Amino acid sequence: MPVSHTDASPSHSLGNFPQIRKRTGRQVGHKRRVFTIPHKGKQSAPPHNRNSALWSRSRLQHHGERHLRLGHPWGARSRRLRSGFGSSRGGTSLRILLSMLGSNTFKNMQRRHTTLREKGRRQAIRGPAYMFNEKGTSLTPEEERFLDSAEYGNIPVVRKMLEESKTLNFNCVDYMGQNALQLAVGNEHLEVTELLLKKENLARVGDALLLAISKGYVRIVEAILSHPAFAQGQRLTLSPLEQELRDDDFYAYDEDGTRFSHDITPIILAAHCQEYEIVHILLLKGARIERPHDYFCKCNECTEKQRKDSFSHSRSRMNAYKGLASAAYLSLSSEDPVLTALELSNELARLANIETEFKNDYRKLSMQCKDFVVGVLDLCRDTEEVEAILNGDVNLQVWSDHHRPSLSRIKLAIKYEVKKFVAHPNCQQQLLTMWYENLSGLRQQSIAVKFLAVFGVSIGLPFLAIAYWIAPCSKLGQTLRSPFMKFVAHAVSFTIFLGLLVVNASDRFEGVKTLPNETFTDYPKQIFRVKTTQFSWTEMLIMKWVLGMIWSECKEIWEEGPREYVLHLWNLLDFGMLSIFVASFTARFMAFLKASEAQLYVDQYVQDVTLHNVSLPPEVAYFTYARDKWWPSDPQIISEGLYAIAVVLSFSRIAYILPANESFGPLQISLGRTVKDIFKFMVIFIMVFVAFMIGMFNLYSYYRGAKYNPAFTTVEESFKTLFWSIFGLSEVISVVLKYDHKFIENIGYVLYGVYNVTMVVVLLNMLIAMINNSYQEIEEDADVEWKFARAKLWLSYFDEGRTLPAPFNLVPSPKSFYYLIMRIKMCLIELCQSKVKRCENDLEMGMLNSKFRKTRYQAGMRNSENLTANSTFSKPTRYQKIMKRLIKRYVLKAQVDRENDEVNEGELKEIKQDISSLRYELLEEKSQATGELADLIQQLSEKFGKNLNKDHLRVNQGKDI
Repeated sequence: MPVSHTDASPSHSLGNFPQIRKRTGRQVGHKRRVFTIPHKGKQSAPPHNRNSALWSRSRLQHHGERHLRLGHPWGARSRRLRSGFGSSRGGTSLRILLSMLGSNTFKNMQRRHTTLREKGRRQAIRGPAYMFNEKGTSLTPEEERFLDSAEYGNIPVVRKMLEESKTLNFNCVDYMGQNALQLAVGNEHLEVTELLLKKENLARVGDALLLAISKGYVRIVEAILSHPAFAQGQRLTLSPLEQELRDDDFYAYDEDGTRFSHDITPIILAAHCQEYEIVHILLLKGARIERPHDYFCKCNECTEKQRKDSFSHSRSRMNAYKGLASAAYLSLSSEDPVLTALELSNELARLANIETEFKNDYRKLSMQCKDFVVGVLDLCRDTEEVEAILNGDVNLQVWSDHHRPSLSRIKLAIKYEVKKFVAHPNCQQQLLTMWYENLSGLRQQSIAVKFLAVFGVSIGLPFLAIAYWIAPCSKLGQTLRSPFMKFVAHAVSFTIFLGLLVVNASDRFEGVKTLPNETFTDYPKQIFRVKTTQFSWTEMLIMKWVLGMIWSECKEIWEEGPREYVLHLWNLLDFGMLSIFVASFTARFMAFLKASEAQLYVDQYVQDVTLHNVSLPPEVAYFTYARDKWWPSDPQIISEGLYAIAVVLSFSRIAYILPANESFGPLQISLGRTVKDIFKFMVIFIMVFVAFMIGMFNLYSYYRGAKYNPAFTTVEESFKTLFWSIFGLSEVISVVLKYDHKFIENIGYVLYGVYNVTMVVVLLNMLIAMINNSYQEIEEDADVEWKFARAKLWLSYFDEGRTLPAPFNLVPSPKSFYYLIMRIKMCLIELCQSKVKRCENDLEMGMLNSKFRKTRYQAGMRNSENLTANSTFSKPTRYQKIMKRLIKRYVLKAQVDRENDEVNEGELKEIKQDISSLRYELLEEKSQATGELADLIQQLSEKFGKNLNKDHLRVNQGKDI
C-alpha cells in the first residue's frame, strides 16, 4: 500500500514544498511513460478472478498498442495474444473437453508442465552461473518453485505457498544470493512484493529497497517503506556498513551478497539515479545525506577510517558528494538551492585540486552543480524571479542608501567562476538595466550619441566634480552615481593621467640638448643637481593623480578586506604601479634634498662668484658633476629607472577597460590567458636555460681572453649570449677558441647546437602551441568569456562610493563629513549598549544564588522556546515562495525530459514481465473457469439423470396402470 504523505512532518521547508505530481492509479512501471489504472479507495492486489485477467489484459493491450505504433515486434505479439484471448469459438468446446477430464487432473498436468518448462528455461538461461553456489547449499524443489514463482510473478502460487506451506523457508536464496523479495523487486512484481512484505522476519528488506530505488520503481519503494522496519526512520539514515553491528538480516553483509557499496544509503542511491519522487519520499521520511568532513580533518572517525581502508574512505566521500551534487537532492532538500549549489561547486573544484586521483570525477560534479544553477536561472519568467536568484533573499537583503541591491549571488558566481551563470541572458539583462541606472534613455541611443555623452563628461569633469561636492543628493549627483557615469568619469580621469605622462616626456621627444658629460645652470653659483632634481608642473600633477589613486585603493582595501583585494590580479597591478611611482618620486625627492643641502653649503661658505676654481668637499662637489660621473646607485638614476617601469605598467592598465567592448574584450582575455601560459612555460624554460648557461660557463671560463669574443667567459656573458641566441642575435664564433683545443671547441659546438634546437625548435614551438590552444578555447566560447569579463568590470562600479575619480577624490565632500559623523554616532551607541549589557551581566551573576534567578531563567527559556516555535512555523518569505516556484518548474521539466526519452531495452523487458504475469493470471482464471464448468456440468448431468429416472418411472407406472 503506498505511503501517505500527509502524516509526514519534516523539520525543514520541504514540508511546505508543493507535492510532486503523483500518479493517481495503480502503477505497473516506474517511469512516467508507464500507464496507470484509475482506482477508488485503497489500493490492493488485483483479485484473481476474471476481473484480474481483464486488468492484466488491458495492461498488455496498452503495451501492445503503444509498441505497435513504435514499430516493435511486441505490439504484433500482444495483438495476436489479444485475438486469441478474445475468441469465443473453440474456447468453449475446449473447456467442455477439459471438464470431462476432471479439474484435478487438469491442474496437475498444468502445474507439472509449467514447472518443467520454467525449470528448463531457468537452467538454460543461467547455465554455467551455478558456479556461484557454495558447497552444501542446495534448494529443495519447494524452495526452487517458490523462487521461480516470485521471479516470474506467479501470484497465485506465491500466495498459496505462503499461506499453506509450513516447511517453506521464504528467506531462501538462489545461486546469486538473492531471495524471493529481491527477485520480485528486480522484476517489478508489486503484488508479489506486497505478499512477501506481510511475512515476519523477512530478510534483506534493505537490499530490496536499494534495488527498487536503482530501478526507479516508485510504488514498490513506497510499499517497502511501509514495512515496520522503517517505522522509526533510523534504517534510512544509516548505511549498510553502519548497520552491520545489528544482529539481523536487513542487509546482505557478505562481500558479494549485494550489488551496492556498503556506504550507499537509500537517499544517496536515489540522488545518484536522479529519482525525484523517491528523493522526495525519503526526505519526508527524515533521510538526509551527511556532508563529508573536510579532507584534512583529523577527528577520530576520519583517522580510523583512513587507517582501516583509505580507498574505501575516499570512495565513500565520493559517493556522498555525488548524492549532494545531484539535481534531485539539491532541488528538494535545500531552502536555497542556488546558494547551496554555488558553494558546493566551489568545494568540489577545490577537492579536484587536492584529491588529484579523483580530479575528473570532482570536476564533473562541480560542473553538474553549475549546470543546475544555470538551469534554474533559465526558468525565470519575470524580473522578480531573476532578482531573487541574483540577490538572494530579498526580505533579508541589506539595501544601500540608494536602494541598489548587493547582487550577492552574482559576486559569488564570479568568485567561483560560474561563467555560464553570469553570462546567461537573464543575468546580463538585469546587469545591463542596473548599468544604465538613472540613464534609461541613453541605453537605446546610438553609438554617436553615447560618444558625445562621453566627450561632454571629459570636458566638464572638473565642473561636474564641483557640483557633486556641493549637492551630492541632487538629480545631477544621482546621475553621477550611476555605474555608467562612474565608469566614464574614471576612464576619463585615467586617460588624462596617461596624457600627463606623455606630456612629461614631450620636451625630450627630439632629444636632450645637454650631453651626459655636460652641465648647465641658471646662475654661476647654482649646483647642477639642484636644477636636474626639481619637479616640473607635469610631475606635480602626476603626483596628485597618484595620491588620488592611492586613496581610492586604500578605500577599496578597507571595504573588501586585504584577502579579497589580493585575489584580484588587477589590484596587484595597481598596487605595483603605484608603489613604483611612490618609490620613484621618493628617490627623486631624496636626491633633491641632498642637492639642496649642497646648495645651502655653497651659499653659506663660498664667496666666489663661480664654482670653477673653488675647492669643495667631496660630498658637495659630487652634486656639481655631470651625469657621466654619477654613481650607479645614485637616487636620481634609480628614480628614472623606476619611473620608466611605472609608465609601462600605467599604459598596460588600459587593458582593464577593454572588456567593455565586444571586439576588444576577447582579445584582452586571450592576452591574459597567454600570460598565464608563459608563466607555466617559464618553469621548463628556466630549467633548460640555467643548465646550458652553467655548462657553457664551466667549459669556457678558463679561456677568458683566448676567444674572439667574451661569450661564456663569465656568468653574465653566458646569460646574454644564450638569451639573445633565442632571437637569432648570437654568432657561431662565440664557441671558437684562438688555441688549437679542438676537443673543447667541438663540445662547445655540440652543446650550443643542442641548446638552439631545444630552445628554438622545441620549446618555443611548444609555447606557440600552448598560446594557440588557449586562443582557440577562448574563441570557441568567446561570447561567454566576454560577458563574464564584462560582468566583472561592471560589478566593480555597482558598489556605492568612489563616485569621483582621482584626483578629485582627495577633497572631502560634505557627504563624507555626514557619513563620518553618523559612523561616530553609531560607534558611541554601540559602546553605550555594550556597557549596559555588561552591567546587566554583572547583575545577573550577582543574582546567581538568589531564588529569582531560577524563575527568571525558566521564564527566559519558555520565551525562547516560544520564539523558536513561532519562527519555525512562520509563513514562508517571498524569496522562499519564488524559489519553490522555480524548483517546481525545474522538477517538472526534468520529468518531462525523461518522458521524451526513446524506448530502451528495459522497457521491452518490462513488457516481457507483464506478459509473464498475464500468462499466470490467465492460467489461474482458466483453471477456475474449468473447475466451475466441470461442477456445473456435473450438476446438470445429475439433474438431467434424475429427471430421466423420474420420466422412466412415470412411463413404467403408466404402463402398469
